[in-house]
Amino acid sequence: MRRYETIFIVKPNLGEDDYTAIIDRSADIITNFGGTILTIDKWGLKKLAYDIKKESQGYYVYIEYASNPDAVNENERIFKIDDKILKYMTIKLQDKYIPDEQTETEVSESVSEEPQTTESEADQEDPATESEAVPEDSATETASESEAEQEKSATTTASEEE
Repeated sequence: MRRYETIFIVKPNLGEDDYTAIIDRSADIITNFGGTILTIDKWGLKKLAYDIKKESQGYYVYIEYASNPDAVNENERIFKIDDKILKYMTIKLQDKYIPDEQTETEVSESVSEEPQTTESEADQEDPATESEAVPEDSATETASESEAEQEKSATTTASEEE
C-alpha cells in the first residue's frame, strides 16, 4: 500500500448533503480497494484564485489515505465524470505505508521534541547555574566584535587585490 493525499474542489452551490455524499463516495472507493482513510478535512467554502468553470468559489476537501494505485485511478475517473467536481489533485506521499511503523515514528518524534522534567528534578537544579548565565550585553558585544573583524578582513582582501 502507498500513502496518498487528495484535494478536490466541489461546486459551491450544492448543499451539505451533496458534499457529504461526494466525500462518502470517495471514502467508499478507497475502502473497497482495501485502503484505509487516515484523515478527512472539510476546509469549507473558499474563494478561488481564478475562475474554474465560471465559479469564483469552491468547497475544498482534503483526504489523506493509504491504498493501492487502483483506488486512486478509480477516484480520479469518478472525479472526471462528475460535473460537481471543479478540480482535484492527488499526491503520493510514501511508496510503502506500514501503519505500525508510522505511529511509532510519530510517537518517538513527539517524545524526543519535548523533554519532560519532573517536579523533583526541577527542585534539584542548582540555583547558582542560573546566575552564571551570560548577560545579554556581552552577547551583543561579541556579535559586534565579530562584525568588526569581518569588515577588517574584507578591507585587507580588497587592498591586496589592488
